[in-house]
This record gives sequence, structure tokens and C-alpha cells, in this order.
Amino acid sequence: MTAETSATSADESLYLQRFQAAANAPQETYDTLEPVPGAAGRTLIPAAATATIDAAALDAAETYAQQSNAKAFMVWRDGVLERETYFAGAGRPSLLASKSLAKPLTAVAVGRALALGVIKSLDQSLADFITEWKGTPKADILVRHTLDMRTGFLPQGFSTDPADVLNRAYLHPRHDDILINDYPLVNPPGSRYDYANATSELVALVIERATGRRYAEFISEEVLKPIAAPGGQIWVDRPGGLAHSGCCILLPAESWLRLAILLIDDGVHDGVRLLPEGYVSEMRTGTEQNPHYGLGVYIGAPYAERRGWAAPDTPWPKILHSEPYAAEDLYLFCGNSNQVVYVVPSKRLIVLRVGDNPPKTPEWDNSVLPNLILKGL
Repeated sequence: MTAETSATSADESLYLQRFQAAANAPQETYDTLEPVPGAAGRTLIPAAATATIDAAALDAAETYAQQSNAKAFMVWRDGVLERETYFAGAGRPSLLASKSLAKPLTAVAVGRALALGVIKSLDQSLADFITEWKGTPKADILVRHTLDMRTGFLPQGFSTDPADVLNRAYLHPRHDDILINDYPLVNPPGSRYDYANATSELVALVIERATGRRYAEFISEEVLKPIAAPGGQIWVDRPGGLAHSGCCILLPAESWLRLAILLIDDGVHDGVRLLPEGYVSEMRTGTEQNPHYGLGVYIGAPYAERRGWAAPDTPWPKILHSEPYAAEDLYLFCGNSNQVVYVVPSKRLIVLRVGDNPPKTPEWDNSVLPNLILKGL
């Protein structure tokens, strides 16, 4: 059964409504949201009693963040907050649109599923979960390929055609059917890096089939609550349908900070190992096809003046890095609107900026925030 035959006329009508709304709206809205409860009665991250970062460096970084249309700016160092500032009416509990910050969350979700034994290996075939793919070329897609963007799926792009699978796989109320049946494989799995939302959207499908649990419930119970993170909401394609894992979870800024803390602590929180030993190191390791992208995270070194989300050999826009990062081991969460969480294990440092698109001028520079802070240590 194809996605076209399983979808009802009501589904198609809703899809077209969403398509028109997306074409006309100044920013995205999500019409079906499911709660993702966070930790209750949790202890807040303490503020630093004594600063270890030069105040002028913190002030300069905060100003840069504010001028970039940020909603939240946070600097964490070795267990304490050295700066926490909110702008434009946002505050600590504000739910902020993650966009592609959700992609490193998919890597944490898969790591947690590996630790629980419901996924056997990063090199397990997706056909073990998406059984519709058994005996097809898509059976060569491995779990790791959903995180390192090497599924072989059609790359991300932009289309004004409502019939285009790029739009249908994103906005359709049965986008799970479209991902399974209609989304094209254009390269052999593992042979090429090509960024695609559809690749990350497979993670929710795999988690749900591997665990028998809804993606929102899994993220709540196995990720957010164990790290004492606040919860939020996630976009689902229809009531009771599949969550969008490649984007669009709404969480407070603190939740992204706590995810980064989990990684800087090698997957251990409060003495409890949540991710397999060595998994974070694997996340921070690039591929032959793209040395700047690991499992859901971008890797700072080697230096490139411009680095984008798309394959290195494509002409899509690339983000400015006016100088090398001032720490060789820096890696980052990076989402649309230049939402960034920089992680520097050697300095036990995390710098976060989330919010809206920066102004077109001056051009956003991905190296400014972490380097201001690193040079102020």
C-alpha cells in the first residue's frame, strides 16, 4: 500500500491547508502538539559563586547574542552558570522552537535505546524495525546513518510544489507512510553525506517500533527526566500519529544546556550511566564523507572558514567562521536560525544561544561567541 492510497481525502485536505499556511506564514506554526513532560521537583543549575570567566568577555558575548535576536544566552562552566540571560520577553520557562537542535536529541535518544538494549547496535539494519524495507535496497540503511546523514535519501531542498515529496514528507498528516513508502533513495546507504530532515524523521519511527512507546513518552521518561531537564511539547503529524524527530520540539533553553552537560559528562548524570560508554566519543567523530558532522552534532576542527549543513560539495549557503575555534575539541549542536550550543570538553564549558534569525547584517559569525568566552578564561 502506498502513502497515496493509505491517506484519506481529509488527510490530503489538511496537508494542502498546512502547505498554504507554511507558504504564507512569516514563521512556522505547529498545529498538533503532544506534551513531553520534564522532571518535577528538580534542582536548578546553580549560579557561579565566583566567576572564572572575565566579566568583559561575558558582557561582550552577551551583547553579541542579544544583537543576534537571541531569546536565551547561557554560559555553563564546570557545574555552574556563569551567565544566564533572556531577551525579547523570553524567560527560563519559555518554550522555544528548536528547529534542527532536535537532531542531536535524536542521537541521545538512540544512545539511550542502545543502553536499554532495545536497539542492538548502531550498525543494525533499519529493516529490523521498518520491516516494510526487508529485501529492498533500503534494508542497507543502518541506525547510524539516520544520525550521520548517510541514509542515501534524497537531500534536503526547497520546493514550491505541493506534490513534491520534500513537502509531503514534512507537512503531511501521514508523513510516516510517506517516509516508508515514497521517500526516494538516491545513493547507496553509507556512500554519501546528504543532510535531509527525512533522515532524522526516521528516528522517531525507529524508537517507537523498537520500544513500543511513543517518541514523546520515550524522550520524557528516558532523556529529560533522568537529566532533571524541563519538558515541553513536540509536533506530531496528527493526533496519535508520529512525532517529528528531525525538528520542532519546543523546550526551554535549559533543556538543551542539560543535554550538552550529559554529553560533556560522557553520558553519565548524577552517577548513573544513561548512554553507552564510548557513545559520546562516537557522536563527536566525523565520517569520510563529512569530517565536520558526527552523530547529530557538528565538529569544529579541522578549520573551515565556511561550513554549511549540506554536503561539502554542494552550493547551499555556508556559515561564516572568521577564525578557528579557540579549542580543538569543540563540537556543537546547530539548528536553523543559527541556534547553537557549543560544547568544549577540555574546558568543561558550554555556551548556548537560541532564538530567532540573526539580522542579515552584520553577518552571523559562528566563531564569535565561543571564542570570546574561551579567550576570557
